[in-house]
Amino acid sequence: MIELNSKIKEALIEIDFIKRYEEVSNKFNAERTPSKSRLVYIDGEEVMEIIQDLGYSPLFDSKEKFYKIREEQVERFTLGVHIILQGGMVDLVWVVRENGELLLGAPWGTYSRRLIDSSYRIKKPIFGTYEDLEQILKITFKMYEDFKNVLSGYLNQ
Repeated sequence: MIELNSKIKEALIEIDFIKRYEEVSNKFNAERTPSKSRLVYIDGEEVMEIIQDLGYSPLFDSKEKFYKIREEQVERFTLGVHIILQGGMVDLVWVVRENGELLLGAPWGTYSRRLIDSSYRIKKPIFGTYEDLEQILKITFKMYEDFKNVLSGYLNQ
């Protein structure tokens, strides 16, 4: 498995990524929302509105079928979030480029395997309502903001 960039790894550790991702995964799990109760058919406009209400400019990549927020420039870093909604589950990808070079662009599930052990798995959060989805995104966007702040702090060292 590919090793995480050292700045990315330090930032993930500093924001307590594993613990926070496990918390959202455990809160929004299959026990709470069994497969028959999952929101499988998504109203794209509703999702775009949720993302906008949370303070981000959403886009939809119709070719790859995922939502994303407009990329942001923080010093020499370009950061973005991709949101994949499939089968009532939320898969997130943070995209980080430094001077155009891709440092991070894999789904969240791989971060735990890269930080802890290749066999360590954290399940994707599951949602059955747009309210659940909004709560999941609210938590994960807070994590993103913390990640961004920590990463920009490393630039100033």
